[in-house]
Amino acid sequence: MPASKHSKKNLSCKRENGYEKFSPAEAKKMEEISKSYMEFLGASKTEREAHDEAVKLLSAAGYRNLEDVIREGAQLKPGDKLYRSCSGKTLLALLIGKKPLEEGLHIIGGHTDAPRLDLKQNPLYENGELALLDTHYYGGIKKYQWVTIPLALHGVFVKPDGEKITVSIGEKEDEPVFYISDLLPHLGQDQAKKSLSEGITGEDLDIIAGSRPARDKNRKERIKYGVLELLAEKYGVTEADFMSAELEAVPAGKPREVGLDRSLIAGYGHDDRICAYAGLKALLDLDKIPEYAACVLLCDKEEIGSMGATGMQSNFFENTMSELCALQTGAAGELAVKRAMSRSRMLSADVNAAFDPLYPSVSEKKNAALINHGTCITKYTGARGKSQSSDASAEFAAEVRRIFDAGKVAWQTGELGKVDQGGGGTIAMEMARYGMDVIDCGVPLLSMHAPWELAAKFDFYMTWKGFLAFLTDARKQR
Repeated sequence: MPASKHSKKNLSCKRENGYEKFSPAEAKKMEEISKSYMEFLGASKTEREAHDEAVKLLSAAGYRNLEDVIREGAQLKPGDKLYRSCSGKTLLALLIGKKPLEEGLHIIGGHTDAPRLDLKQNPLYENGELALLDTHYYGGIKKYQWVTIPLALHGVFVKPDGEKITVSIGEKEDEPVFYISDLLPHLGQDQAKKSLSEGITGEDLDIIAGSRPARDKNRKERIKYGVLELLAEKYGVTEADFMSAELEAVPAGKPREVGLDRSLIAGYGHDDRICAYAGLKALLDLDKIPEYAACVLLCDKEEIGSMGATGMQSNFFENTMSELCALQTGAAGELAVKRAMSRSRMLSADVNAAFDPLYPSVSEKKNAALINHGTCITKYTGARGKSQSSDASAEFAAEVRRIFDAGKVAWQTGELGKVDQGGGGTIAMEMARYGMDVIDCGVPLLSMHAPWELAAKFDFYMTWKGFLAFLTDARKQR
């Protein structure tokens, strides 16, 4: 459009706090879905638990396990609701649209793993009249943030006969928590001279699990044995069962509202369960059959590079697409599957860093996301020279702008800090390799990767609203 046809007041791009034009009706809706998110987050301390909570919500909404449909050999039709699990950690949910899958899908892809402390395979030992659990941290953390806070233990023991024993200790008020000690300042002079990254090392992150000796005075390491007796009594496990266990130490406690105005949410695992839930909620809120199939991916292992059988570098997505295309057409032709994936459009639903006024030097403010300015579109991630970034096309960025503007979604753009300051990545590049259009979009956070992260209800609400608009968009694919 020629410049002369623009009114002068529209030439500039004005950044505005979302509450300036926020209606009471939308504010009420925001509080409703924020409450539902906090319930989900409090029940989803691990990727396994997030998977299981999502399956509960999907099943209640009429979604069926794809494995059952495959066994039945039923042909897919518009409106069919399906989900498929990968090892109880990664999950794909799909609402079949009016157009064939070969025309492409609209995909929201987030992850449900989060930084934490994993117990080692041989974790339990005794030293200094204490029983301790040895850990190996998972994902990018500041190690000093994990000491002297209440920790809960979640996960599973799996016996050689296949019996799976679920563990959750430290979330209920009448349950004990776990703890990692730190030096008192009176004796911490040498520690204080070290850098933040060196003050607490990975091998220092050992969890105190007990101090009371077993009654049998003939036992060696009686304090360690006392812990083993408690585990045997409660869970029926032995020390050898740690070898086939997945146990994660995470911050204990439920999410909490923050601020006198209750406008913020503090919780463990906002990165990236806040975007994963926004996508899942958007899918569940679809009240009509969409033009294109609406798909939500909740994946594992993003925090460590998306590797492994449950990460997005695996073939889980393309294998599932082959099954779906076969059920819809009667034959899983390789060309049809490749067309379905390459013609798809995706929002890589992941968080970004919000501008923090206490640490302004790491951000370039006009290109940083601001709290309460809406969902954040990130055209590229990566580090330094956009390394490890899919870098979305201008055409697709414009499409997302159109969708969000039409849906009255408050949105902003943002980068992850100054150039050369650092960087990060998402699953965008794993999905872009199929040839589909992908762009990152999600909630800006304060204190990302800390044991407790901070998000704004308004930004979460607008992310959900944006995802809903994206899943229902009916414009012809490229």
